[in-house]
Amino acid sequence: MDLMQYVDKGGIIVYILIFLNIIGFTIIIWKFLTLPRKNAMVKKVRDKVNTQNGLTIYAQIEYEVKKLETGLTYVKNIASIAPLLGLLGTVYGVFKSFESITQNGLGDPSIFSNGISIALITTIAGLIVAIPHHIAYNHFISQIDAIELKAKKEIIAL
Repeated sequence: MDLMQYVDKGGIIVYILIFLNIIGFTIIIWKFLTLPRKNAMVKKVRDKVNTQNGLTIYAQIEYEVKKLETGLTYVKNIASIAPLLGLLGTVYGVFKSFESITQNGLGDPSIFSNGISIALITTIAGLIVAIPHHIAYNHFISQIDAIELKAKKEIIAL
């Protein structure tokens, strides 16, 4: 069985997971390319801090750091939703298995194997999508926290 046969067997849920994976990895690649090194980003935050507009320096730093988090909510949501979609596929597959058993009886084990395979394929797909998104989200949040801490330390001199 090749990959596309597994995807087809998993059904609509696997296609949804693939779509979410494409969106998520697009954001992850964008963040890897646009979130430069810590020193360069602190310099950028320092250049944008302006004491003339009435905001405190602390609030301006918070604002600039929040802008760095753009797109990460989608990555976090994909990491949270993917296992739930996999679980939904599991429930659907088990339902299909019991439906087959109800219609045909328990005489042949291959009767309900189709539903079990749907359950396993969607569970695997959900985890394959969720794990790298979760790791990437934590990595980027850690980077942004380090940038914020360094900016506060250098600009406010905490």
